[in-house]
Amino acid sequence: MMTAPGQHSDVVDLTPDDLDALRRAVHALEHPSLAARLTAMVGKPIELIGYALPAPASRAISTATSKALEMALKVAIKTMRRDPLAGSQLLHRALVSASGAAGGAFGLATLPIELPISTIIMLRSIADIARSEGEDLSDPEAALSCVEVFALGGRSGSDDASESGYFALRGLLAKSVTEAARYVAQRGVVAEGAPVLVRFIADVASRFGVVVTQKVAAQALPVIGALGGAAVNYAFLEHFQDVARGHFTVRRLERVYGKELIEKEYTRLAERD
Repeated sequence: MMTAPGQHSDVVDLTPDDLDALRRAVHALEHPSLAARLTAMVGKPIELIGYALPAPASRAISTATSKALEMALKVAIKTMRRDPLAGSQLLHRALVSASGAAGGAFGLATLPIELPISTIIMLRSIADIARSEGEDLSDPEAALSCVEVFALGGRSGSDDASESGYFALRGLLAKSVTEAARYVAQRGVVAEGAPVLVRFIADVASRFGVVVTQKVAAQALPVIGALGGAAVNYAFLEHFQDVARGHFTVRRLERVYGKELIEKEYTRLAERD
């Protein structure tokens, strides 16, 4: 039996299925390195290549990342809540692979066009996962949690887990997510330049930009080309799908068992993972 509200127990009483779901979420959220996937794919240390990109490329990535997230935020608020039907994950993968093929064929010059398209496709896939875990995307906080996934998936392989673990990152993002959700709930729109939304985008972009740099670094390799660019984007999508499944599994379990209990059990599992 699950512990009744208001009671305390030293025994975490999740059902076996929920415990298995939380264990899978812990693995996805605590080991979400896209760099490892891409390094295995191209046979080169992607993080080191990303660090070596020239300054103009880094500036282009930063600009494209912020623009992509601004567009994703508008989609999250304006269209998600009016679309109760789940999309096709296979379609999302095909579309994001096609946009990656363009990026692989034409390089950094296409990033300002390709990245917003890929990001919005990924957002739609993340939204489908959120719905499958019981999220009501008419709630601005739930919709913004879909955008938040781009930050949660932004850990590099060299990050200190004690400082950038899932709950640590959620804690850092909590204020900007809450304030942005409150603003959208009150206004019902995404206003250009609203400080609270600018802060939210900046917080997400600072993490999302890490993995965008890794993606660009992989696509920039001479051996990649169009076919490899599609494969890189496919890995990019799968990376964020895995993070989204973990994130929204945790949120679902929090609604059932309470945040404190789930964080405690999550931490226990993470220490053993």
